[in-house]
Amino acid sequence: MPVYEYTALDAKGKMTSGIIDADGARTARQKLRASGIFPVDVKETHEKETTEIKTSRVANLSRYLRRVKPAEIAIMTRQLSTLISAGFPLVSAIDALVPQTKSHRLKTVLAQVKDGIVEGQSFAQALLKYPKVFTPIYVNMVRAGETSGTLEIVLERLADITEKQQDLTNRIQTALAYPLFMCVIGTIVLFVLLTYIVPSITAIFLDMGQALPTPTRLLIFLSNFFKSFWWIILIAVVGAGVALHRTKKTDRGRYAYDRTILALPVLGVLARKLAVARFTRTLSSLLENGVSMLIALDIVKNIAGNVLLSGAVEKATQEVGKGQALWVALNEGQVFPQLAIQMIQVGEQSGELEGMLNKIADVFEKEVENSVMRLTSYLEPVMILAMGCIVGFIVLSICLPIFEMNQLIK
Repeated sequence: MPVYEYTALDAKGKMTSGIIDADGARTARQKLRASGIFPVDVKETHEKETTEIKTSRVANLSRYLRRVKPAEIAIMTRQLSTLISAGFPLVSAIDALVPQTKSHRLKTVLAQVKDGIVEGQSFAQALLKYPKVFTPIYVNMVRAGETSGTLEIVLERLADITEKQQDLTNRIQTALAYPLFMCVIGTIVLFVLLTYIVPSITAIFLDMGQALPTPTRLLIFLSNFFKSFWWIILIAVVGAGVALHRTKKTDRGRYAYDRTILALPVLGVLARKLAVARFTRTLSSLLENGVSMLIALDIVKNIAGNVLLSGAVEKATQEVGKGQALWVALNEGQVFPQLAIQMIQVGEQSGELEGMLNKIADVFEKEVENSVMRLTSYLEPVMILAMGCIVGFIVLSICLPIFEMNQLIK
C-alpha cells in the first residue's frame, strides 16, 4: 500500500504534517477528512530503498534515511517490544508507533515496513530494505527472534544494547566537550592576537629603528607569517583532512590508519578496549537469541570498527569452523587483550560464554570511561598551562623593548 506525506489544517486551523497509508491520493484525502483534519497537500513517498540509485529522488531518500539517530531507533525498539508484550499483533503495534514517532524519517520507514509485512514479508525481510536505518545486526537479531518466537525479548535486548552504546558515547563526548571548547577558543584568541593586536603594537618598535630583543623579533616574524599566510595554513589543514578521509576509504589506507591508531600509546589502548567491548556485547546478544556461533561471528566481524580486529575475527571464524575453541582462535590473532581472551576461555569452559562476554563488555566500557575522565582531568590544566606560556611569551616579547627604552632614557 502506498505511503503519502501530507500537510493539513487541524480543527483549530493550525498547520500539521505527517504520513498516512492509503490506496491512492484521493483515499488518503478522504481518510484525513474523516479524522477531522483538512488536507492542503498530499504527496506519495518513495516506497522502497534499493541498492542501485537510479534517480535523484532515490539518492535524496537514501541520504534522508541515513540520518536516523541511534537513540530514535532505541526508543522505537523498546516501545515496539512493550506493545508486542502487551498482546498487540506486530502490524498493529507498528501502526500504533507511526503517529507517536517524532522523527519524520523513521516514521516514513515504519509505515513502509508495516506495508511490507502486510504484503506477506517477515519483519526481518521488511527491515532489510533499509540498511541505512537498520544494521545487519539488528535485522539478524529480529530474524532470530521471529524464528524462536521471542521477538519481544529480542527487541528489548536490542534496545538495551543501543542505549548502552549511546550512553557510553554521550559520556565520552561530554567529557571531551570542555577541553575541545577550550582548544577552539584558545586557537581563536591566539589568531586574533597574532594577526591584529600584536602588529599594531610591534609597529611602534619598528618605527623607532632600534635593535629588538630576540623574543620580540620572533614574535614579529610569527605575527607577519600568520597575517600573510593564514589562508595557506587553512588550506593545508583542510587538505590534510580531505586526504586522510580519502585515504581511509582505500583498503591499504584504512589498514595503515587503523594500525596506527592501535599503536598509539594511550589512544590505541582506549580504541582497542572500546572495539572489543562493542564486539563482545553484540556477540553475546546474538548467541543469547539463538544465532549459531559461526553466523554470529560472521555478523559481528565488522562491528569493531577496526580492520585489524575485523581480520582477526574473520580468521577466528574459520578456525572455529574447523572445531577450534573461540578463545584459542582469537588468541592466535594477537590483537585482542589477554584479559578478554582469558575471560572468554573461562566462559567457554564453564558453559557461560554469553554471560562472560557481557562481563567483558562491562569491564572494558568502564575502563574506557574512567580513562577518558582521567585524561580530561589532566588535559585541562595542561591546556591552561600551554595558553599561559603562549600569552606569557607574547607579553614578555612586548615588554622587553619597553624595558630597554626605559634604560636608555635613564
